[in-house]
Amino acid sequence: MKTLKIASLILLIALSGCVNSPKTQPQEKTDIIITQPFPNGISININFEKGEEFYHPLIVFWIEDDEGRYIETLYASQSIATGTFMYGVADGKKWKSGERRRQAALPYWGHRRGVKAPDGLFLPTPQNPLPDAITGATPTNNFTISTTANAETEYMKVFMEINQTWDWNHYWHNNLYPNDDEYKTSCQPALVYMARVKISENGLTYEMLPIGHSHPSGKTGELFPDISKHTTALKIAKRITVTVGKLD
Repeated sequence: MKTLKIASLILLIALSGCVNSPKTQPQEKTDIIITQPFPNGISININFEKGEEFYHPLIVFWIEDDEGRYIETLYASQSIATGTFMYGVADGKKWKSGERRRQAALPYWGHRRGVKAPDGLFLPTPQNPLPDAITGATPTNNFTISTTANAETEYMKVFMEINQTWDWNHYWHNNLYPNDDEYKTSCQPALVYMARVKISENGLTYEMLPIGHSHPSGKTGELFPDISKHTTALKIAKRITVTVGKLD
């Protein structure tokens, strides 16, 4: 009887240990995106870690020199880069792929790039898209952009603009600008992130931080530094870093 009690106690302890042992969390996959904005240049890697509110946003990365002059786009979501969206044209009660002008999507980048389309918007068109070498579908996983930068100054600035529609909140609601249809395609205005990078220092990593938001309907290229009324938009990205040098 005593032996049976001891055996039962050992079994209970073993089961208890199994219940309380931590579960191994699955490793989040990271996609590698290789872009070639320049034939030669400094290798840089931009690592994007998704936040809890990440849901198919439009994203663009570009560089400027230390004086604030636009140099080149490093990567852009395919929809904005080509002017063609998967849900671009209404066909009765259904949507189909087609051309769509979304001036409120990533307007700060568009105005910094400074290429005006025939319709007056600072957006690529299906007739004049961005090169395939710097575009791609927005990843669904964490991702790293492995690319090159060409800057003649010691420092350069790496920018990201990101926008995700249907993210209304108590301030940025659909009646804030009731007569502005462009604003309604953006909701919380696009956020702009930036890191100032020393291009001669291989291996250094810099964190990209939000520096403001774009015009709510994309009518200008202004940057508004007050992002205190942004909520879920600040959780689309958990962490973005820039590292100088090639991937291992």
